[in-house]
Amino acid sequence: MDCLDGSPGQFRNFKKDDFEADWIKVAECRFGQVYQVKLKLWREKCALKSFDTTLCANNFYRRIIDEASNIAAVKFKYIVSIYGVCSDATAMVMEYMSNGSLNNLLASHTLMWPKKFQMIHEASMGMNFLHSMQPPLLHLNLKMSNILLDDHLHVKISDFGLIHWEEGMNKKLFMEHLTARGNISYIPPETFTQCPDPPGTTFDVYSFGIVMWEILTQQKPYAGSSMTTVLLQVSHGKRPCMEMFPEQKPQECDQMISIMKQCWDQDHRKRPQFLDIVKKTEALSEVLKIPGPIQCHKNGDNRQESNYPWLVSPIHKIALPEMPDLPSDDQHGKDGILSLLSKKDFGSFRQSVKREHVCTQFSGRKSLLHFTVASGDAESVKHVMSLGAEVNCTTARGYTPLIIAVLHRLHDIIPLLLEHGADATQGDEDQWTALHFAAQNGDDRTLRLLLDKGAVADAREKAGWMPLHLACQNGHETVVRLLLSRLSGEAVGEREKVQGRTPLHLASAYGHLNIAKLLLSQGADPNANDHSLSTALHLSADEGHNRLVRQLVKSGASIDSADSRGYAPLHLAALRGHTGICRQLLSNGGSPESRTLQGWTPMHLAALRGHEATVDQLQCQGGCVNARGENGWTPLHLACHQSEGEVVAKLLAAKADPNVTEDSEGWTPLHVACTSVSFPSVLHLISYHADVNAVNSGKATPLHLAAQHGCVPIVKALLLNGADKTLLDSSGSTALKVAQRCEKLEIVQLLEKGC
Repeated sequence: MDCLDGSPGQFRNFKKDDFEADWIKVAECRFGQVYQVKLKLWREKCALKSFDTTLCANNFYRRIIDEASNIAAVKFKYIVSIYGVCSDATAMVMEYMSNGSLNNLLASHTLMWPKKFQMIHEASMGMNFLHSMQPPLLHLNLKMSNILLDDHLHVKISDFGLIHWEEGMNKKLFMEHLTARGNISYIPPETFTQCPDPPGTTFDVYSFGIVMWEILTQQKPYAGSSMTTVLLQVSHGKRPCMEMFPEQKPQECDQMISIMKQCWDQDHRKRPQFLDIVKKTEALSEVLKIPGPIQCHKNGDNRQESNYPWLVSPIHKIALPEMPDLPSDDQHGKDGILSLLSKKDFGSFRQSVKREHVCTQFSGRKSLLHFTVASGDAESVKHVMSLGAEVNCTTARGYTPLIIAVLHRLHDIIPLLLEHGADATQGDEDQWTALHFAAQNGDDRTLRLLLDKGAVADAREKAGWMPLHLACQNGHETVVRLLLSRLSGEAVGEREKVQGRTPLHLASAYGHLNIAKLLLSQGADPNANDHSLSTALHLSADEGHNRLVRQLVKSGASIDSADSRGYAPLHLAALRGHTGICRQLLSNGGSPESRTLQGWTPMHLAALRGHEATVDQLQCQGGCVNARGENGWTPLHLACHQSEGEVVAKLLAAKADPNVTEDSEGWTPLHVACTSVSFPSVLHLISYHADVNAVNSGKATPLHLAAQHGCVPIVKALLLNGADKTLLDSSGSTALKVAQRCEKLEIVQLLEKGC
């Protein structure tokens, strides 16, 4: 694999100095990091996925190198392209996907139904392509973080071909490969039962069913459940909760749910092939066609409407009035006129349109001018206006022709409307002006024109957002510069009403470093609070924007300021597992012992979420592993409660007390681990001399709790390490009686016979 000259389409072995020096880390996965890099030769952004060989199996990267050229040969619209490898960085070089993973997008934005359907269909297209190869290329690692999004939010499948089932492979070892990657929710039941068959195409179909559920609900499956609980539930036919689906959903959603249930059928032989899934999801996507009209029955309102953009931030949902499907039978009536527009027969339209058509009001109070603008034909717009169309007419929702032109980026029509008297300051029903929409879109060309035609730079919509807020949230630096040149100095500190966030808050939350620098240079206060007392540093630390955190600290942001819950930025970084940010905040004076209102330290929160590397970093920089939080719970209690076995081991190695009792009921970490049915945690605790006969305030021992929850391996481990079967709890019951009362028959037999 010598380095080849040429285009990104050719497989190469890159050297580190093939890339420019500025490597930007955009993601961290369990076995390495993903960087945005730029190739000197092509001047093209790429993603470089490095593998930490100390964490991967010895031969993992070697096998990737061997197979990368085959994987790179896979080229398809809905598959991430592989360009080659970079051996001296132990990394794969691939297509850069600017909008990250679906996992992150669904957590931060609300998607409209048409976009959800489109994403499901595109993902099924990618998987169908892989399965159509001879032999089928199995993914075996399909999950939300491996579905990536391009500039226009189209889906591409990533990380296929990295996990393999090899002849004679131990099934337990295969499961360990999967669970090590955090895939527990996506593994079909036959993988961890006695079924001897190797994984086939139906494995990926099951994973796709879970992906569908996540896209449709925008929730996490089995949230808060331990790995053992998930395995038990799935093996007994349980699936993610169907009550998570919102009540207001299009009727087509029921058909999509039906496909989803077929995908995760307990019997793998009943699951459909991806070819069938593609056909069905294509049909459903056509019904909710993008960017065409959708049926949205909301609060009894049967109007036909659509939403733009398809990506909607939690606060800002922009409704774009799309034109309804147009009939084509009556060529001379008003419907015939609209039909000519829909068919883009603009010559016939201009010949047929009459003054009475211009005055006609269509559904939703739309005028012919609204429809003509949406068609995109400037000559037809001129003609309709020459027949006396009212240039500032509004739809039922307050949209003017100018707003529709701005939303569609119709750069030849926007100046035409303004020349004919379109009001650049007029807002819709939510007081969004054309300037707001242009700022949200990043359309600096239109923005400049609107400002020159009298648009108000600091206009506020109903929730108090100025165009500057929108441009900062969406990362449109040119628009921000343009707006700042037309605004007073105080504008950088203006807050919107709902959350009380300044432009700097928004730029920091969404990771827009250059905009944050620009705002700070214009006098933005790095310590301004929003309504929940969060600063920009809180938001950037929470979202993992390392370079933004560095900039804010450099600009004087307070390291230990607390929000309304008592969280400092360090708490948020620890909770989210942003180890590098924790290191940075601690190095700049952040306190590892600062406490939230519930008494949690950063160590507690990192342990709660199972962030092993973060726990390690906090401990190295002075964090206490035995700190007591609410009810006297230590980080070890929390890690046991969440079944985070690796963190339990890390805390114990750092001298966490295995026999500490919490305040309310006297539970030791071993009690908690038995209740959470966390076998690895139990083993770690026993190996560090946890008292197997410790009693809580109800005189229950770990054995009583293990018997109640019916975990045979835990009961065996406790008995082998000296658990006393004769001890009575406060009700006078032995562990055997507890098992009998709870109908845990295997435990009963075990306790009756002894280990």
